[in-house]
Amino acid sequence: MDDSALTLATADARYPARLRGRLGEAAPAQLTTLGNLDLLGLPKTGFFCSARCPGNIILATYDLTARWRDEGRCIISGFHSPVEQECLRILLRGTSPVILCPARNLPTRIPAECQTPLAEGRLLILSGFTAAEKRATIELATRRNALVAALADEICFAHITPGGQSERLTHRLKEWGIPFSTLSKP
Repeated sequence: MDDSALTLATADARYPARLRGRLGEAAPAQLTTLGNLDLLGLPKTGFFCSARCPGNIILATYDLTARWRDEGRCIISGFHSPVEQECLRILLRGTSPVILCPARNLPTRIPAECQTPLAEGRLLILSGFTAAEKRATIELATRRNALVAALADEICFAHITPGGQSERLTHRLKEWGIPFSTLSKP
């Protein structure tokens, strides 16, 4: 792991109070970070897309992501689904800030496409999981999605599969008063 990795316990002043406020007892006991921690202080758009997504929505999502990149908007996501992964590549080709939240511990090897953005201070990799959690699972992805949503100021769903995790997440967003939109109707 890179020497600049940082672990924040809930008692640390840099631990986001928003996580404790929205997640309560479910807030991670610690966060492990790599990159520019100041990105947490920016207005953040959370981004989610179901793994199965209609083609017309995929194209609209890529266009929206390019617009966000050009506007310099800070995007926070797990960037796990195929559409989310492509959106990460689009964002990293620009200069906008990005917060990547894997559904496991921090990676031991930083992907080549992330190295320059990390060095430039426009990428933060943030994990709410311990070193023992090395593989993403459905349970970890659900917890990660709650973490992403809790940190965001607004949420954009490219596509919501009816009955899926994203649809369930919208109920929490309503409870928390976080505005959200979707490019497709469930």
